[in-house]
Amino acid sequence: MAKIKKGDLVLVISGRDKGQQGRVLEVLPETQRVVVEGVQRVQKHTKAGQTSRGTRTGGIETIEAPIHISNVMLVDPETKKGTRVGYRTEQVERDGRTRNVRVRVAKRSGKDI
Repeated sequence: MAKIKKGDLVLVISGRDKGQQGRVLEVLPETQRVVVEGVQRVQKHTKAGQTSRGTRTGGIETIEAPIHISNVMLVDPETKKGTRVGYRTEQVERDGRTRNVRVRVAKRSGKDI
């Protein structure tokens, strides 16, 4: 189970984009990779062709490539710096039943994420 989820703000801690921040667009758990907005941008050459909505123009497009999940770190919402992620269990009462719920916690500030 990954500690980083879609929509999280992350900091790149290694690689050619080290130091950049961005939102997670997609998590690929089977390959342990994430796609981060504005990070690991690569150029893809596309050929002109037809789609169901009409013709597609060819050329060079810039897309975000996946980056390994170990190369990103979650950004603490309070300090705006990279932080490790921990979990805390809370008891929540819903529909008359008590359940244990895991809550993600930033280790730097101790705040919920």
